[in-house]
Amino acid sequence: MDHHQRLASIAKIQVWQVQTVLQLADEGATIPFIARYRKEKTGHLDEVKLQMIITENRRLLDLYERKKFILEAIAEQNKLSHDLEQKIQECFDSKVLEDLYAPFKKKKKSRGDIATDAGLEPLAKLIFGQRISNLHQTAGKYVCMVFPSVDDVLQGAQDIIAEWINENVKTRDLLLKTMEKTGYLSANVVKSKKEDATKYADYFNFQELLKKCPSHRVLAMLRGANEGFLKVHIEMDNDAFINSILKYYIRTDGEAAEIVENAIRDAYKRLMFPSIENSVLQEAKNKADKIAIEVFSKNLKQLLLAAPVGTKRILGVDPGFRTGCKLAFLDENGNVVHTDTLYIMGNENQNATYKIEHLLKEYDIQAIAIGNGTASRETETFFRNLKIDSTVDIYIVSESGASIYSASDVAREEFPSLDLTLRGAISIGRRLMDPLSELVKIDPKSIGVGQYQHDVHQPTLKESLDFTVQSCVNKVGININTASHHLLQYISGLGPTLAKNIVEFRRNNGPYKQKSDLMQVSRLGQKAFEQCAGFLRIREGENPLDNTGIHPETYPIVESMVRDSGCTMEEFIRQKKFKSINELDKYTDKNFGLATLNDILVELDKPGLDPRGENKVFKFMENVKTIEDVKVGMTLPGIVTNVTAFGAFVDIGIKQEGLIHISQLSEDFVSNPMDIVQVQQQVTTEVLQVDIDRKRVQLKLLKG
Repeated sequence: MDHHQRLASIAKIQVWQVQTVLQLADEGATIPFIARYRKEKTGHLDEVKLQMIITENRRLLDLYERKKFILEAIAEQNKLSHDLEQKIQECFDSKVLEDLYAPFKKKKKSRGDIATDAGLEPLAKLIFGQRISNLHQTAGKYVCMVFPSVDDVLQGAQDIIAEWINENVKTRDLLLKTMEKTGYLSANVVKSKKEDATKYADYFNFQELLKKCPSHRVLAMLRGANEGFLKVHIEMDNDAFINSILKYYIRTDGEAAEIVENAIRDAYKRLMFPSIENSVLQEAKNKADKIAIEVFSKNLKQLLLAAPVGTKRILGVDPGFRTGCKLAFLDENGNVVHTDTLYIMGNENQNATYKIEHLLKEYDIQAIAIGNGTASRETETFFRNLKIDSTVDIYIVSESGASIYSASDVAREEFPSLDLTLRGAISIGRRLMDPLSELVKIDPKSIGVGQYQHDVHQPTLKESLDFTVQSCVNKVGININTASHHLLQYISGLGPTLAKNIVEFRRNNGPYKQKSDLMQVSRLGQKAFEQCAGFLRIREGENPLDNTGIHPETYPIVESMVRDSGCTMEEFIRQKKFKSINELDKYTDKNFGLATLNDILVELDKPGLDPRGENKVFKFMENVKTIEDVKVGMTLPGIVTNVTAFGAFVDIGIKQEGLIHISQLSEDFVSNPMDIVQVQQQVTTEVLQVDIDRKRVQLKLLKG
């Protein structure tokens, strides 16, 4: 099976599809571009398949390089047999590959190496073969300065045999499979740290079959171990496994067999078990990492694609008691027109009421965004009691990551003269206006929708999250005349430099009138234009098609359709004079088929449509503001803030988020919480349990 065939098998697609995708990628095409504008060439592969092909291609190429290195390293030692070379060439599992290489790795001298250097290997072979008589007499011939007695010599020979046992590929593979199949993942508290380890109380004396242990528990235990609170290990029936090895190696009775048995027990306890245990634990972590990263990426996608309220004049409020509420008044484009501080508690309340009512009218505010942190519910109550226009909607907005943004280089660049807390209020207001545009400025790990995100493999996490952000930005389509460079850099084919150049050109020359103006931007060539143009929008530009996801390369197709209809482009779009997909064969060619034409019709039907939908106003229960207000049996509205492998966290309007355990998401069995709920979903819950001391609320999801 060649390289392309192997990739096709992994992705479950045709070889020609793999070859096409890799060719497009080599030519500089991005995944969003290929998925959206090269459907005919790839056979309608989506972003998931495309990413799989490109990721697996990179993994296999790295594996080939590793194989080459290993083969050369073993050959240099003159130990590369035909059988071993074949096993390495046929191996496509990196873990197994490293196990094959393990006996040949250059390492510091072991006890067996010292014995071998002293000339004890011939004796070890005799003992291992269990065909030696007069053992002590024969061993006496090997006495030397390093091994000055017969007992020392026999111990040295035993050490050599122990390493042979440890290096036996079949024995190691058998232990690996046995441990994965029957091993238990166990955790125990470090006694000296028990008082400080209360957050790991569930794992003080814990044991679960490894193959059934959920990813979140694996990561929780390993985190506890890394922090020094837990001891994590794998338990299995060691005696049964050792006996199976003994039956394989021990052929006779006598002193030689006894030494071999001791070598086997020593190899198992000192060398083999610790090595395989580390390998199995690492593989368990890798699997848990993969699941956690998938959960994080899906949550992030749902958060980034949350519905915006759009171009409204918004008041962003960062609530506070002692330091007051920080206010940011934003115009329709998110520009700051005024900032202030409002003290709503105690004697200040009456003055605050007059002041804010005046400011809301002065800046003609259409929506109010209140951060969900400290003093959020009190601030919400204050605003709902104001005498303001009933059309002004009040929203509670997640503050997660707002403080990170406020102190970031991005925030300092945008608002160098403003206080950190005022920057936070601006971010809260802009999140309501357009979540995607604002959240791309923050490290995804700070947004609060992950599961053990600081414990998983960071490069893999970053790659996955970057891909998710890029996918979301390109899915939505970005207004080139209002977007910041922080947002534009995620557009297909661009990046930080070109994004800044696009904004700089706009600043110096005014709004873009048509997409072709991009070709005047410094360093933006034909290839970059091809990759980015379809994902950019120009509202009220010279060409109505520029406000759609139709790529400029297919504008001639639409223009041909317009000519055939006998009307103008504007009439063609407004009156929906385009034909059904069944009548469009005449407009297809070798590059663009019915799939592309169907996409064109969809775009023409609703030009400029935002795929994120409409933001709905939400209200928490009025009389529930603290955990003390929550009672068992209550029915509470809430917003899902995070979905994990074990359930969903829900904001019910108090400081602490409630948890809907996976078992309480449905009356039926649920294997994946994401099949039931998603981030930002508005839900109705029932309170099952309230633990005021531990600040925990257990919830049940109600239908409807």
